[in-house]
Amino acid sequence: MKFVDEAIIKVEAGDGGNGCVSFRREKYIPKGGPDGGDGGDGGHVFLVGDEGLNTLVDFRHKRLHRAERGQNGMGRQMYGRKGQSLYIRVPVGTRVKDLDTGEVIGEILEDGQELLVARGGKHGLGNIHFKSSTNRAPRQATSGTPGEKRNLLLELIVLADVGLLGMPNAGKSSLIAKMSHARPKIADYPFTTLYPNLGVVKMGMGRSFVIADIPGVIEGAAEGAGLGLQFLKHLSRTRLVLHLVDIAPMDESIDPAAEVRQLVAEVEKYGGDLADRERWLVLTKRDLLPDEEFEARKARLLEKLDWQGPVFAVSSVTGEGVDKLAQALMKHLEDLDRDEDDRAQQADETPYDPTQS
Repeated sequence: MKFVDEAIIKVEAGDGGNGCVSFRREKYIPKGGPDGGDGGDGGHVFLVGDEGLNTLVDFRHKRLHRAERGQNGMGRQMYGRKGQSLYIRVPVGTRVKDLDTGEVIGEILEDGQELLVARGGKHGLGNIHFKSSTNRAPRQATSGTPGEKRNLLLELIVLADVGLLGMPNAGKSSLIAKMSHARPKIADYPFTTLYPNLGVVKMGMGRSFVIADIPGVIEGAAEGAGLGLQFLKHLSRTRLVLHLVDIAPMDESIDPAAEVRQLVAEVEKYGGDLADRERWLVLTKRDLLPDEEFEARKARLLEKLDWQGPVFAVSSVTGEGVDKLAQALMKHLEDLDRDEDDRAQQADETPYDPTQS
């Protein structure tokens, strides 16, 4: 199935049903009085998370989604039926924006989660509501209000713990294939990755994490060059970014340090908080260099970058360093989980101070 991570749709909630003007007319009851009932409320439009979906491709074929209108009121004090709400299934990880205002309406982060995106109209009142001691035969009723209509931008952002960032052919697809059961396309030319790949790295009973591979980012990506920039949003929900660097490029004129700085500049142009995300340096294709030359290149790279964070060296061909990296990632993610649990527990135990509200 084709991976589609953006779609524009139009949603229309149902209009409210109109109230009814009616009078009771029965034999021997010449003045039965008003008996017009209310209309029904219009149906709402909801988006519902479905973990069985992984693309927005279906929305490329169907753009308009409309909930049911409320039924009009009837005589004999019969109220109109409410319109049925519309539930639209979307992949977990979908962010919803109002295309006209730019407002982020919400995000679908769990299976079965519901998000109201268009509210149905209110019902109109029948003439039974307008009778009084001075108005015995009211010929008034109100119309139902229209339902909300919205143009929505749906953005699918994959949910992963760890994201891979790097230039084309940095070895991202090879690494995710080695660490997990994902099988991305791998070849010796740029842009073999045309859409994000997800892999689950299993570290034992009940211990695993999800890793995401996106297309490589090249110079000028912020201006539309290449493929990777449109997929950088998929790293926005990751907790850690692995910056992959080819330590043994086939073109010896390529400076790995310059590539790192170039890629960081493109990420900063992209905006958001991605540039501030915690980042580890991973040197790939370790097997192509003898130990002495590798250590020399590594030292030059770290000196040029003035790198202070964690550094790992891996070979996706021989598997060297891959398990060590996976173990470090698992430990780091578990430490983050414990810190989050501790903060949540402390927040629960903090006594309520009315002066702070």
